[in-house]
Amino acid sequence: MVVESYVVVHNIAKRHNVGTLARSATAFGVSELILVGRREFNAFGSHGSTSHVRFRHFHSLQDARQFLKDRDCDICGVEITDNAMPVNHHPFTKSTAFLLGNEGTGLSAKECEICDFFVYIPQYGDGTASLNVTVAASIVLHQFGVWAGFPERTRDGNKFIVAEKPAKQTRRSFCAETADSVIEERKSRKEQNSNGFFDESANDNPSSNLLDGLFSDVR
Repeated sequence: MVVESYVVVHNIAKRHNVGTLARSATAFGVSELILVGRREFNAFGSHGSTSHVRFRHFHSLQDARQFLKDRDCDICGVEITDNAMPVNHHPFTKSTAFLLGNEGTGLSAKECEICDFFVYIPQYGDGTASLNVTVAASIVLHQFGVWAGFPERTRDGNKFIVAEKPAKQTRRSFCAETADSVIEERKSRKEQNSNGFFDESANDNPSSNLLDGLFSDVR
């Protein structure tokens, strides 16, 4: 049985966290990083890792869920709930997609609805109530990799060897710009207007952060 991991990105408040999530995704063997909703994000902090992970875009959580279910994939919410299990207990049985909550409010009710089960990260100190979303993702993805038996990357000295960068790709969108696609995205933008995932006020030119620019070097 081939086991894969995915990360579902939805409703994350700090746009630059997507870039650092991509870096963690490549480090821990994630097959695809799935963006739900808008395409824009800030790749700051990825250190070029966006060239080494596949991205996929969906307009809604239900579309993303259907894609994952078609691949016989569990959806795991990373959240402290009454029935959440410690991630270090490795409660996994097959390929799994991890859905992480908003840094401030956690997973929404709509996000929890698509999850098959939940894990949380045990804490042992008393100085903080929660972890940064990228830190949490790194811990969870590492634990999944240990359970799945992913082969460790070869090391050279005190660093891991980075795969050869794929041939430079042309700027493109991950969603075909058909008339139906444009209409669907506009509806999605209206629905997600208040979710705080992409704060365009921080950038007067939001189109500069489109996935179209993913394959530029980010150092």
